[in-house]
Amino acid sequence: MYLTAEKKKEIFQTYGGSILDTGSSKSQIALFTYRINHLSQHLKNNRKDFNTERSLVKLVEKRKKLLKYIEKKDTNSYKKFIKMLGLRK
Repeated sequence: MYLTAEKKKEIFQTYGGSILDTGSSKSQIALFTYRINHLSQHLKNNRKDFNTERSLVKLVEKRKKLLKYIEKKDTNSYKKFIKMLGLRK
Protein backbone atom coordinates (compact mmCIF):
# COMPACT_ATOMS: atom_id res chain seq x y z
CA MET A 1 0.00 0.00 0.00
CA TYR A 2 1.40 3.36 -0.97
CA LEU A 3 -0.38 5.33 1.75
CA THR A 4 0.30 3.91 5.20
CA ALA A 5 -0.90 5.25 8.53
CA GLU A 6 2.61 6.53 9.27
CA LYS A 7 2.71 8.46 6.00
CA LYS A 8 -0.68 10.05 6.75
CA LYS A 9 0.51 11.07 10.21
CA GLU A 10 3.63 12.59 8.68
CA ILE A 11 1.56 14.59 6.17
CA PHE A 12 -0.85 15.82 8.84
CA GLN A 13 2.03 16.76 11.16
CA THR A 14 3.83 18.70 8.42
CA TYR A 15 0.94 20.56 6.84
CA GLY A 16 -1.88 20.44 9.39
CA GLY A 17 0.02 21.37 12.51
CA SER A 18 -0.64 18.20 14.50
CA ILE A 19 -1.29 14.53 13.90
CA LEU A 20 -4.90 14.89 15.02
CA ASP A 21 -5.64 17.79 12.66
CA THR A 22 -7.02 15.65 9.85
CA GLY A 23 -9.96 17.85 8.92
CA SER A 24 -8.26 21.13 8.17
CA SER A 25 -8.32 22.15 4.55
CA LYS A 26 -4.53 22.44 4.35
CA SER A 27 -3.95 18.91 5.59
CA GLN A 28 -6.62 17.57 3.22
CA ILE A 29 -5.01 19.37 0.29
CA ALA A 30 -1.61 17.94 1.21
CA LEU A 31 -3.07 14.44 1.37
CA PHE A 32 -4.85 14.89 -1.96
CA THR A 33 -1.62 16.15 -3.51
CA TYR A 34 0.25 13.07 -2.32
CA ARG A 35 -2.46 10.80 -3.74
CA ILE A 36 -2.59 12.74 -7.02
CA ASN A 37 1.16 12.39 -7.49
CA HIS A 38 0.94 8.65 -6.85
CA LEU A 39 -1.96 8.15 -9.26
CA SER A 40 -0.19 10.22 -11.93
CA GLN A 41 2.81 7.92 -11.73
CA HIS A 42 0.52 4.89 -11.92
CA LEU A 43 -1.19 6.24 -15.04
CA LYS A 44 2.14 6.81 -16.78
CA ASN A 45 2.74 3.06 -16.60
CA ASN A 46 -0.90 1.97 -17.12
CA ARG A 47 -2.35 4.19 -19.79
CA LYS A 48 -5.60 2.27 -20.23
CA ASP A 49 -6.63 2.28 -16.57
CA PHE A 50 -9.67 4.48 -17.03
CA ASN A 51 -11.09 3.95 -13.54
CA THR A 52 -7.93 5.34 -11.99
CA GLU A 53 -8.02 8.22 -14.43
CA ARG A 54 -11.56 9.03 -13.31
CA SER A 55 -10.48 8.90 -9.66
CA LEU A 56 -7.60 11.22 -10.43
CA VAL A 57 -9.90 13.78 -12.03
CA LYS A 58 -12.22 13.67 -9.00
CA LEU A 59 -9.28 14.20 -6.61
CA VAL A 60 -8.01 17.14 -8.65
CA GLU A 61 -11.45 18.76 -8.52
CA LYS A 62 -11.69 18.29 -4.73
CA ARG A 63 -8.25 19.82 -4.28
CA LYS A 64 -9.17 22.69 -6.58
CA LYS A 65 -12.27 23.51 -4.51
CA LEU A 66 -10.32 23.47 -1.25
CA LEU A 67 -7.57 25.64 -2.74
CA LYS A 68 -10.19 28.12 -3.86
CA TYR A 69 -11.56 28.22 -0.30
CA ILE A 70 -8.11 28.89 1.18
CA GLU A 71 -7.46 31.58 -1.42
CA LYS A 72 -10.66 33.41 -0.47
CA LYS A 73 -9.94 33.04 3.23
CA ASP A 74 -6.32 34.27 3.30
CA THR A 75 -4.37 35.06 0.15
CA ASN A 76 -0.93 35.30 1.78
CA SER A 77 -1.12 31.90 3.46
CA TYR A 78 -2.49 30.48 0.20
CA LYS A 79 0.59 31.63 -1.72
CA LYS A 80 2.94 30.23 0.94
CA PHE A 81 1.07 26.93 0.97
CA ILE A 82 1.22 26.62 -2.83
CA LYS A 83 4.99 27.13 -2.72
CA MET A 84 5.36 24.62 0.12
CA LEU A 85 3.51 21.95 -1.87
CA GLY A 86 5.21 22.83 -5.13
CA LEU A 87 2.01 23.42 -7.06
CA ARG A 88 1.84 25.66 -10.10
CA LYS A 89 -0.07 28.90 -9.61
